[in-house]
Amino acid sequence: MGTSVWDYLAEYEAERDDILDAVDSVFRSGRLVLGSSVAGFESDFAAYHGVRHCVGVDNGTNALVLALRALQVGPGDEVITVSNTAAPTVLAIDSVGATPVFVDVRPSDYLMDVSQVAAAITPRTKCLLPVHLYGQCVDMAPLEELAQEHGIPILEDVAQAHGATHHGRIAGGMGDAAAFSFYPTKVLGAYGDGGAVITSDDKLEERVRRLRYYGMAERYYVVETPGHNSRLDEVHAEILRRKLRRLDSYLEGRRAVARRYAEGLGDTGLVLPHLADGNEHVYYVYVVRHPDRDRIIEELKARDIFLNISYPWPVHTMTGFDHLGYATGSLPVTEALAKQIFSLPMYPSLAPSVQDEVIDALREVLR
Repeated sequence: MGTSVWDYLAEYEAERDDILDAVDSVFRSGRLVLGSSVAGFESDFAAYHGVRHCVGVDNGTNALVLALRALQVGPGDEVITVSNTAAPTVLAIDSVGATPVFVDVRPSDYLMDVSQVAAAITPRTKCLLPVHLYGQCVDMAPLEELAQEHGIPILEDVAQAHGATHHGRIAGGMGDAAAFSFYPTKVLGAYGDGGAVITSDDKLEERVRRLRYYGMAERYYVVETPGHNSRLDEVHAEILRRKLRRLDSYLEGRRAVARRYAEGLGDTGLVLPHLADGNEHVYYVYVVRHPDRDRIIEELKARDIFLNISYPWPVHTMTGFDHLGYATGSLPVTEALAKQIFSLPMYPSLAPSVQDEVIDALREVLR
């Protein structure tokens, strides 16, 4: 099968008994939808982030959609975000009828260049949506100042940064609300789709909870605001609840893999991840940069080492977003990075011997 950027099988073998027990406990509970496992996970996940509320939903994209709707973002509104992100960030904005407005990213860490946000704010701006990308946080203090100055809420996209911190503050605990994905590859991943919205705002929590259940305040009651069928299921919730107890060990495992790459590749031509000031990185993906990327990827593929590009096509260059009117060159840093960045294998159970094979192959190809 070769070596891929992500693999869950070794982790599953190590945790198999607990995972199967989680499934069995749900099946024996007599409650398969919105039962004690979802409620328990929501309570534990909120506590981990130091916020009052968590609402489990069916996936990370809908976590963003429901959070935006709860923030009353809709047609005619603008949401400031970045193009160097997974398409679902922008698709969520489009789904509520709002217009994404892009700012560029910093060349050092590929995160939102917050210094560009003030100029992008207009009377139509209804939300700031920073993406904590690749495992570390956006510079939040100046963004929070702007948000407070203009009375604009912040929705954090934390799909790639579970457990990351910024000057001691945890990702997801710095904005008005935060959206998470629990897709299997994530730092905290389910065995299928899942997501959550967290907040300390009681009204926001009430709106999200209602929106995820058709817009009903109670089961099979009256639709107050047309909503969605976007519930986190009991099985994934129970698995996530148990994996949450191991999250800190997953983070240490990822950081150990990152340290090994830094030691093995620090003297090569690769530009390795830059740790931004005040950040604790969780290395959801280990993104490096090189002008000869495509050749490197092909040569490693010939050795059964399969790398990935996150992301080869900035969102503003995709044909599905032509209507936004962003010309080539409008986001120069994002566009330049897309031609050079790629991801190395990164997951907590990556064996040192396998990682050494990747490092040795890269060194040989780069020599």
